[in-house]
Amino acid sequence: MSVLAWLNPARPDFPAAVPRDERRALTIELLIVFAITFGLSGIRSLLSLIDAALDTTPLSQQQVTLNPPLAAEQLIDLLMQLTSVLRLLAWGALGLYLLWRAGLKLASIGLDRTRVWRDLAAGSGIAAFIGIAGLGVFLVGRALGQSLAVQPSTLDDTWWRTGVLVLSAFGNAWAEEVLVVGYLLTRFRQLAWSENLALLAAAVLRGSYHLYQGLPGFVGNVAMGLVFGRLWQRTNRLWPLIVAHTLIDVVAFVGYALLRGKVSWLP
Repeated sequence: MSVLAWLNPARPDFPAAVPRDERRALTIELLIVFAITFGLSGIRSLLSLIDAALDTTPLSQQQVTLNPPLAAEQLIDLLMQLTSVLRLLAWGALGLYLLWRAGLKLASIGLDRTRVWRDLAAGSGIAAFIGIAGLGVFLVGRALGQSLAVQPSTLDDTWWRTGVLVLSAFGNAWAEEVLVVGYLLTRFRQLAWSENLALLAAAVLRGSYHLYQGLPGFVGNVAMGLVFGRLWQRTNRLWPLIVAHTLIDVVAFVGYALLRGKVSWLP
């Protein structure tokens, strides 16, 4: 397969573009869905970065936590962590429901169970590639002083910590890959967007809600979005992306929780 084919893929025939008189409704649907999910997260993330940049403390000396405690009482904290996971699962389910109501099956975006082992293997390979590249971007950003110190988890050492972090990793992967890849790119095809323009828009959206980590976090996630989006456009398989994203976050969340305070170079 040539590099040109990956850089400029032909637009698939499925799903077909909707008639012009239906595109307004589809555009409104997209605005509503992302106004309550990752679009709003992107705006809040941008404001968070601006606030951090205006602080007198250098960005490299500021910290941001991805999975902090949400309550003082352990049982309440556990329940609140689970509700956060449930919210992410619901976001992804919303995208799938809207596609289903439009007559599209899960298999049409690569969420069938016909290639379980191949999807797992592909996802593991993607995770290794993206994980190493992402770590490089983070370290460069830290060296340049343009990235905040990201703490993947500051949860206390409880009996449920590891399980919750794994669920959180899957929740992030499910919501992001279903909505920002499967749902959004499908809708862009129905709106007759070019594959490249749709890919770029989805990747920038992915980067936007990671701006709270600093500009390197934005750049790294835009790059991840370009790779993940193109893989889906070429293969129409969503499970490998969910598997890869889950593995990346599990390593980051659980690994950090286990090594925090034991390794000097971790924030």
